[in-house]
Amino acid sequence: MQVSPEPTTAGAARENLARRFKHIRDATVALTEGLEPEDLVIQSMPDASPTKWHLAHTTWFFETFILTAHAPGYDVFDPTFGYLFNSYYEAVGARHPRAERGLLSRPTTRRIIDYRAHVDAAATMWLERASDNAFAAARDVFVLGLHHEQQHQELIVTDLKHALARHPEMPVYRTDVARPSAAAAPLTWSEHEGGVREIGHDGAGFAFDNEGPRHKAYVAPFRIANRLVTCGEYAAFIDDDGYRRPEFWHSEGWAAVQARGWTAPLYWRGRDIITLSGARARDAAEPVCHVSWYEASAFAKWAKARLPTEAEWEVAAGDVPVAGNLLDAGHWHPVPAASAAARQIYGDVWEWTASPYVPYPGFREPPGAIGEYNGKFMASQMVLRGGSCATPEGHIRPTYRNFFYPDARWQFSGIRLASDL
Repeated sequence: MQVSPEPTTAGAARENLARRFKHIRDATVALTEGLEPEDLVIQSMPDASPTKWHLAHTTWFFETFILTAHAPGYDVFDPTFGYLFNSYYEAVGARHPRAERGLLSRPTTRRIIDYRAHVDAAATMWLERASDNAFAAARDVFVLGLHHEQQHQELIVTDLKHALARHPEMPVYRTDVARPSAAAAPLTWSEHEGGVREIGHDGAGFAFDNEGPRHKAYVAPFRIANRLVTCGEYAAFIDDDGYRRPEFWHSEGWAAVQARGWTAPLYWRGRDIITLSGARARDAAEPVCHVSWYEASAFAKWAKARLPTEAEWEVAAGDVPVAGNLLDAGHWHPVPAASAAARQIYGDVWEWTASPYVPYPGFREPPGAIGEYNGKFMASQMVLRGGSCATPEGHIRPTYRNFFYPDARWQFSGIRLASDL
């Protein structure tokens, strides 16, 4: 990871981190408002996790990588939590199987909240009292922990949506949701000259390790759509037998369609769509979401276009302000692009790219357990860009590389078209 310089004094740097720590930790708990303890223990599939587990795991991260490692005399809240709430850090030790997190009725939600309070108090005290050398040694990992927690805020939203959608009555998660409505902006294109471009993080501000190093990449002349693909456009693909015509599909994608019975995006139910505020009529103007990479690629081929590479996406993002329909906007769902100028570069849906998730030239994993954060997953997955309506503000950048397996559909993932010039 890379971190920008903090305020000029050590005291200001600590105060800044303390404020961000409290804000982000409070925002995670706020996502559970209106939910019952029973809602927090559900695991609807192996790729998702119970909300209670997310609350505990993000706490375990600070306890393990900050307090246990850098706070002499710190007393671990519960020694069993290291096994229960480690996610995938082999260097830290054994862990409970991922697919069985929903079986953990104990520890109770109340005990997890106590765990968070214990670690929050200890971490805040550490920020105040750590020696300058100890603070300098742990500061970058502390910042990583903040962004790690924001990743899990997004996962809480997406995992809860999947769990509630599987309930026969489809319970509502949020009732206070504003739903903008507008006609879809015309689909227009922006053209970009080819050439050698620099992509990747430049070292200013925070970035995950997989976003760098910055490097040169050749980009052929291309054009890219100035808005996302809409539900109406995707419905036309379905009506044209898109899910029954193998010529549009990669072999593995066609096999998934056959084996899993896909006929539409994940949360479509006829003319209705399931949202975090319940089932409602589908809006043809809003961006299509909850599609796999296979579906995105098949649609693009049907539309006589393709998905952009991640280098093309980053070039197109250029100097576009990092703003859009993100989690803090309160829509909890993609919204229509009111104009082509809106671009929808950030927010609404994570945009599948044509690029496999592989290391950039010169990438090196950091030493120790933190080196397991990203690098070990650089195989068999595809890159997504731009963030979604479930991504917290302050947690997205032009260089942010999200990644999922090509059959994943429970994330807010959608489509932007591109083509060669």
